[in-house]
Amino acid sequence: MSGFDTLGLPDTLVQATQACGFTTPTPVQAEAIPQALTGRDVLATAQTGSGKTLAFVLSILAQLDSLPRRTPRHTHALILVPTRELAMQVNDTLLALAPGLSEPIRWACVFGGVSINPQMMALRGGAEIVVATPGRLLDLVEHNALHLNKVATLVLDEADRLLDAGFADELSRVLALLPAKRQHLFFSATFPPAVQALAQGLLHDAVRIEVPHTEAEAPDIEQHAIEVDAAQRTPLLRHLIAQEGWRQVLVFVATRYACDHVADKLRRNGIDAAAFHADASQRARSETLAAFKAGTLQVLVATDLAARGIDIAQLPAVVNYDLPRAAVDYVHRIGRTARAGASGVAVSFVTADTAAHFRLIEKRQGQRVPREHVPGFEPTPTVEPSSATQDDGGTGGIKGRRKSKKDKLREAAARGS
Repeated sequence: MSGFDTLGLPDTLVQATQACGFTTPTPVQAEAIPQALTGRDVLATAQTGSGKTLAFVLSILAQLDSLPRRTPRHTHALILVPTRELAMQVNDTLLALAPGLSEPIRWACVFGGVSINPQMMALRGGAEIVVATPGRLLDLVEHNALHLNKVATLVLDEADRLLDAGFADELSRVLALLPAKRQHLFFSATFPPAVQALAQGLLHDAVRIEVPHTEAEAPDIEQHAIEVDAAQRTPLLRHLIAQEGWRQVLVFVATRYACDHVADKLRRNGIDAAAFHADASQRARSETLAAFKAGTLQVLVATDLAARGIDIAQLPAVVNYDLPRAAVDYVHRIGRTARAGASGVAVSFVTADTAAHFRLIEKRQGQRVPREHVPGFEPTPTVEPSSATQDDGGTGGIKGRRKSKKDKLREAAARGS
């Protein structure tokens, strides 16, 4: 057998995993699936590419396999995801495995950015599983197209982001629509302490699963930090693409404007590049992502929209043109390469203004990345700014760059001596 037969899954699902080419459960699958099948709450942390999606999809399908089908169909499981792309990834997994059930089921994959009418039509007659982004889910509830009062299992995929401030209001509204008694399955690559505290407030007698990043299992990502002037980042990017011979590269920038700007600059220099951000239509995003996955597009310039839920097979390189604002997003970004046992390269451009923030990222990931210079793109020498020029005027500045209270007191004492 495949090894999945030891996890308590029905034979039909074990056969479906074999048909899909899954031979051996990953550590997070081996630990989470048996616990989820007992009805326990699960809080699971495992690195990107570790098989978290398959873990909760198999758990839900196995639960449904033992339940009689009813008409109209009640929503048994709600899978919340932060992005459309992640919703489609979960949908693809369901498409591959749901035919392995002894009786057919219905599910719906719903997200914003497209017309709500086809999604409302798809929900007529109900769906046992709903995969949704929070905003569109609430829209459908308001249109009376969906009822959540029978949900038995709630999954938060990329739970750290869904529990963060950006989704707090929508998530609270969704939770108020669910039965008080329900199972929670929370999966993510990272769980900062503040997010863990929020999660624990929702969980009951939860099983905590944390798959460590061992040397053998950690993704084989070669990290580089190149010091460069901000104005030279695009020429340096063009140089690296040519010098390294990257057939594909995912470039992360901070804003939607930067997406369009950098992609346009690359195209003007003969490099096949496209922008990928939330302002683009769903059709445009789907076509761009499909071209990148197929290898017909060389460079995808993206915001953090692409940091989670996008699986590009054999992606050789990721470039942080702009550093992520949150250190945890660095892990998700570079995790787009070196997936499924492959190796990859992650390059970060470090300017004078972002050097302190990159040191914070290094501290959070527990790994020092030596600074490098590329001939012809060496940064302009700078002098250490005075305390007056370091003051950010109370605007906050780049995370990790503001002086601490102790530093300010020491400087005041030195000036008085």
